[in-house]
Amino acid sequence: MKAIYILLLSVLFLVNKGFGQTAELCQGAYFTEPEGKAFLEKHAVTTKLEWEARAEKIRKQIREGMGLTTLPAKPTSKPIVHSKKEMDGYTIENVAFESMPGIYVTGNLYKPIKKQKSYSGILCPHGHGENPHGRFREQTQKRCATLARMGAVVFVYDMVGQGDSKQCEHKMAKALKLQTINSIRSLDYLLSIPGIDPERVAVTGESGGGTQTFLLAALDNRVKVSVPVVMVSAHFFGGCVCESGLPIHKKGDFQTNNVEIAALAAPRPMIMISDGGDWTKNTPEVEYPFIQNIYGLYGKKNQLEAVHLADEKHDYGPSKRKAMYGFMAKHLGLDLKAVTDAQGNINETPSKLLEIKDLEVFNAAHPRPANAVMGDEAVLSLLK
Repeated sequence: MKAIYILLLSVLFLVNKGFGQTAELCQGAYFTEPEGKAFLEKHAVTTKLEWEARAEKIRKQIREGMGLTTLPAKPTSKPIVHSKKEMDGYTIENVAFESMPGIYVTGNLYKPIKKQKSYSGILCPHGHGENPHGRFREQTQKRCATLARMGAVVFVYDMVGQGDSKQCEHKMAKALKLQTINSIRSLDYLLSIPGIDPERVAVTGESGGGTQTFLLAALDNRVKVSVPVVMVSAHFFGGCVCESGLPIHKKGDFQTNNVEIAALAAPRPMIMISDGGDWTKNTPEVEYPFIQNIYGLYGKKNQLEAVHLADEKHDYGPSKRKAMYGFMAKHLGLDLKAVTDAQGNINETPSKLLEIKDLEVFNAAHPRPANAVMGDEAVLSLLK
């Protein structure tokens, strides 16, 4: 996954050439590690009022940098839902719906079989990955199925240009804008499902999906719990156009970074999961204390947690998922015992790995709708 980031970095400037944005883009390791730490020290706040004024400026730049001060009109078409599969304690359905006219969000909906008075809803954006793409990877399927076995309704959706979302290339210049629109519309979809409790809604993703996690939590207060995994960094700004290909971090003299953006979740519950093998290696000493201070301004330090796995690398592996499951159970009222064995270990065995053909939305039997807009140029024209 990290190697893919490095490859993507090599095309960032070419992709943005001609769009007049390169000078204000903060991409990849834009800061050195000491510079990232110094930036946070310079922007430390001491009062809630001071932070909220800063927070409004950060949100404003995110929206303006994306060209998303207003959302495009919400389509009125009905979601496409098919191929329901009954598994061990949960079901899976293949789903697509329009986020904009002619643009389809594609993914899978996991539901618990056990009936409840109400359900927690969890969005699961995924990170970069090939062979297969993120939605179909073992680590993604395992977390979605296990969360459903715990009692949550879970929607995992494709990154732009990946999985079934092949209407444009992933490196399309405004992928960040489209991906954010898709995340907001995915939240709309999740909340439209009968029985979802709007006070128990969460989002979690790793790597590029971690970026989607903290951006959605920053922009949409309907997210009540967030779990960004292996992505919150003081010096690294995201290595792909879908994260840093638009000027959301900088304009003129204004500058922010992903730590401040992640902090916009305060005082809602958040756990930061990091490791020693990537740009989150300094989290216990740098990123976590900065965000903890902001939670403290609200008297809510107990709503922020951090798990650092110093010997691990960049993924959403079993120990990272274990930390997430516990946090979700605590704040969403999920049943952790339903996925725990007699020794107290998380048992993901019943969360079966399915083949792509079982999970894909569009195929010979269910073709992509005729109104789907195809190609980078056509998609970009919709995003102007």
